Amino acid sequence: MSPEEWAAFLEVHKGLPRQGPGLPDDVAWAVDAIGLSGAVDVFDAACGPGADTMTLARLLPEARITAVDTTLSFVEQAQAQLADDADRVSVRCDNMASPDGSYDLIWCAGALYFLGVTEVLRGWRRALRPGGHVVFSEPVLLDPTPSAEVAAFWSDYPHITDLSGIEARVTAAGFQTHAHRMIVGAPWEAYYKPMQARVDMLRQSDPDPQVARALDENQLEIDRWRAARDQVAYALLIVSPQ
Repeated sequence: MSPEEWAAFLEVHKGLPRQGPGLPDDVAWAVDAIGLSGAVDVFDAACGPGADTMTLARLLPEARITAVDTTLSFVEQAQAQLADDADRVSVRCDNMASPDGSYDLIWCAGALYFLGVTEVLRGWRRALRPGGHVVFSEPVLLDPTPSAEVAAFWSDYPHITDLSGIEARVTAAGFQTHAHRMIVGAPWEAYYKPMQARVDMLRQSDPDPQVARALDENQLEIDRWRAARDQVAYALLIVSPQ
C-alpha cells in the first residue's frame, strides 16, 4: 500500500470505535472461561483504537495491561479513551509480534492472520507465564464448501480454513485449544455500522480521488459482508502451550 493509499485508508477509518468485529461479550466469555482475575498482566496485541482494551480494563480492574499497535492514530485514540486508567494501562506504538515482559494473557483480535497463527504463537510462547493463555480471533469458514458470497468476501485471504484447520495451526505451534466461540452477526454489525456512517459522511464532503477509491473499497467490503452476514465469521480461540 502506497503512502497515499494508507493515508486514504486512515481517513476512512478515522474515529471508528473498532477496527474489526467484536463485542464486549466476546471478551467477557474468554475472561470467564479462563477464570482470570486479580493482579494479572495482560498484553493486547494490535489493539487498534482500544475497544477491547477498555473491556479488559473493566473486567480486570486489578490487571496491568500493555496494549500495542503500529498505527499512531489508533494508539492516540486508545490513549485518550483509557486516560483514566493510565496508571495501569499502557498504550504505545509497537510491534505485536515481539512483546517484552511476561504475561498471564495475550489477547489478539483479528490480527494474527497478517503474520500467521503458527508463527506468532511460537514467538509468543516465551512471553507467557506458566499457566498463561493466548486468546485470538481468526477468519474461519463455517462451511468447508463456502458459498460464492462467502468466497467473495474472503477473496483476499486464500489461506482461510474451517475450525479444524485453525486448530491444526495451533497444534503445529505446540499449543492446545481449550475452547472456541464463533464471532458472527452482531459483532460484525458493531464494526460495519459505524464504518457505513463514516463512508456516507465522507461521500458528502467531495473527497479527493484517493479517498474516493478507499470509500469504494470499504463500501464493497460492507456490501459483501451484508450478502453473507450469517456465514462470515471469526473463530475466537483460547489456547495455551502444551
